[in-house]
Amino acid sequence: QVQLVESGGGLVQSGGSLRLSCEASGRNIYKIFSMGWYRQPPGEQRELVASIHTSGRTQYAESVQGRFTIDRDAAKNSVYLDMNDLKPEDTATYFCKMGVTTGPSLPYLSTNDYWGQGTQVTVSS
Repeated sequence: QVQLVESGGGLVQSGGSLRLSCEASGRNIYKIFSMGWYRQPPGEQRELVASIHTSGRTQYAESVQGRFTIDRDAAKNSVYLDMNDLKPEDTATYFCKMGVTTGPSLPYLSTNDYWGQGTQVTVSS
């Protein structure tokens, strides 16, 4: 089983910055091939904020382009989200998601998506 633990959320004023972190842990993590951040505002659906593949290719939601930066540390099984120039509309619960292959070795491998528990980001105007 894989656990994702997020940290770094909080309350910040409009225009401020926060850095979210998410670390994966568990037995037999063979490979993490995708990492991403999603958010869910109150009463709304969860949406993709940013993602990064093992190739380094990144993808951002249009609403955060130029303000947020996703990065990863493969050695630490971690993904980060630097959020700058935060706006009240960025207020949401932020979740990390990782696509993880687990198992001791081929052919005993299994691939699943795992989610963190969520961290609250609140931006005051």
